[in-house]
Amino acid sequence: MESSAREFGALQDPIARDSTLVFDVNETLLDLAWLDPIFARTLASSALRPQWFAQMLQLAFVGAITGEYVDFPSAQRAALKMLARRSGHSLGEAEVDQTVEAMSHLPPHPDASPGLSRLARAGWRLVALTNSPLSVVEAQLSNSGLREHFSAVFSADQVRQLKPAAAAYHLVSSRLGIDPGQMCLVAAHAWDVSGAGTAGCQTVFVARGGSVPSPLGAQPSLEVATITELADRLGS
Repeated sequence: MESSAREFGALQDPIARDSTLVFDVNETLLDLAWLDPIFARTLASSALRPQWFAQMLQLAFVGAITGEYVDFPSAQRAALKMLARRSGHSLGEAEVDQTVEAMSHLPPHPDASPGLSRLARAGWRLVALTNSPLSVVEAQLSNSGLREHFSAVFSADQVRQLKPAAAAYHLVSSRLGIDPGQMCLVAAHAWDVSGAGTAGCQTVFVARGGSVPSPLGAQPSLEVATITELADRLGS
């Protein structure tokens, strides 16, 4: 995967050296597989965890399309209840709350902290942008030991327009006083990369778990397998 990522990246424009690197958090930096034992216990299958995350995204995106804002925790709770009903299980509110609360305690991917450290030491400005509420992402980054790497943390919840809406990315550029083109989003989700590209940002796709970028719309400036590979590619 890393060799193919390097070949892909070699064909793309380099990331501008004065760019601010804007990191997505869930899956990009934090490992959702840590939730698998919870799903095995409550819904009898750890395989349902990726389905839950996909259903949660769908609910949040439908809210955005229809003009009815749905925050991430609400979408997570609703998706759990839908999944339980589809799989013939009963979830109490306490179990739903436990799963949503567990999102604040996700561990980092092994490459996250070393890669971020190298990028910061090399002089790159690092910030985080997530769809989770600000209080949640601050807890996530603190609990995972990653908060120290970021000069600022932002949530799309602050503008009540979740990524991939342009307003989420423009929140960061506005707060930092830079143009969107001076930002480079780093994310493991094709929809996030497409949204940031459309909003005028540079982008890096992190191919976690065999994921691939969308062939439609704005393409990533660079594709890597890990955050440490990103540091390698940026000369850090």
